[in-house]
Amino acid sequence: MRIAMIGSGYVGLVSGACFAQFGHDVVCVDKDAGKIARLGKGEMPIYEPGLDRLVADNVRAGRLSFSTGLGDAVGNADAVFIAVGTPARRGDGHADLSYVYAAAAEVADAIRRYTVVVTKSTVPVGTGREVARIIRETRPAAEFDVCSNPEFLREGAAIEDFMKPDRVVIGVESQRAREVMAAIYRPLNLIQTPMVFTNIETAEVTKYAGNAFLATKITFINEIADLCEKVGADVHDVARGIGLDGRIGRKFLHPGPGYGGSCFPKDTLALAYTAREANAPQTIVEQVIEVNNARKKRMAQKIIDFCGGSVRGLTVGVLGLTFKANTDDMRDAPSLDIVPALQAAGAKIVAFDPEGMAEAAKLLKDITFAKTAYDAAFEADVLVVITEWHEFRGLDPRRIKQVMRQPRIVDLRNIFDPEEMRGLGFAYEGVGRPLLRP
Repeated sequence: MRIAMIGSGYVGLVSGACFAQFGHDVVCVDKDAGKIARLGKGEMPIYEPGLDRLVADNVRAGRLSFSTGLGDAVGNADAVFIAVGTPARRGDGHADLSYVYAAAAEVADAIRRYTVVVTKSTVPVGTGREVARIIRETRPAAEFDVCSNPEFLREGAAIEDFMKPDRVVIGVESQRAREVMAAIYRPLNLIQTPMVFTNIETAEVTKYAGNAFLATKITFINEIADLCEKVGADVHDVARGIGLDGRIGRKFLHPGPGYGGSCFPKDTLALAYTAREANAPQTIVEQVIEVNNARKKRMAQKIIDFCGGSVRGLTVGVLGLTFKANTDDMRDAPSLDIVPALQAAGAKIVAFDPEGMAEAAKLLKDITFAKTAYDAAFEADVLVVITEWHEFRGLDPRRIKQVMRQPRIVDLRNIFDPEEMRGLGFAYEGVGRPLLRP
């Protein structure tokens, strides 16, 4: 199959490379000439483990190419995927669909034969119908169908999620379009991936419902963690105790400083807005948004309280700035709330992140960026873990203690063992665990 991927950001680039790995001929299109030039040189605009190798292999095989013009790419395509950004709109939090609709109009101009136009971007219910209307209005004689095929990719594990997904959801309403989409995803039949064929509206709602539910699980266990701290319980044992119930499941029951990233914050906002517009308010989701925002802000006070009520004049070492490990994504990262609040309270920040410091430097000011995790801990009065990078789990606590001014750790990801840290002489506080001092 011949595929045009409109948008070469996170979703478009990963999806395009993976479709090429399936054996399809893929052209990734983006208006950002700089991005396309970098891709042409084999340079990735984002950090995603394994993506550089996957792109290089498929470019070498002649199945993957990049362009700034969509004319030929769309004109020759069996399917066109719209994978442009849908950021939260300022003011009301609704998804900004201007990029999607602009892409739809350009696709309409370029269609030459029957084409399946697929919304891969995360879009509110009703977007697919509007895309179809735009194309029909622009090119009344165009032969096309519109489908919804939401992505379910986790940053840091996106390739694995695409190649071995839990399911593929396809909103489609003609047999011809269904056959095209089935052919595109045929390689997944070998691993018996469930294919959920439904209508367009259902597919659109499914994406938002999935992300909102996961955001709710995270927020739930974070509130349980607060209770555990008050009563002397251990949230990890609680999470295991309830997660072993098959009706609940163990995933997304990891306490921390609150969710962030490119999906959960904007998707919960968009779902809440869409639901209010439809007169079916999602009060649970709205509460999740409020609780999560408050939690990120409250984490700085947790650190200040741990330091005796003040961090003025103290050096705070920070491990991790991105919203999660294995990505350089800083969008809505908890660090964007925590670091400025600590600075406002008079702290000096020395931070290290394996991949995110270049992006963080655009958003966080007056920070000293360290070359290693140990450098971030050097002469620190307290060390704060914000992101759960795997390499942090392998740090030597004894070496950390040697270089710190005061052996104090606030572990917002619970990567260290509390009893070990206490035994080594650290004052240690995690999330959802009793306060431990030597």
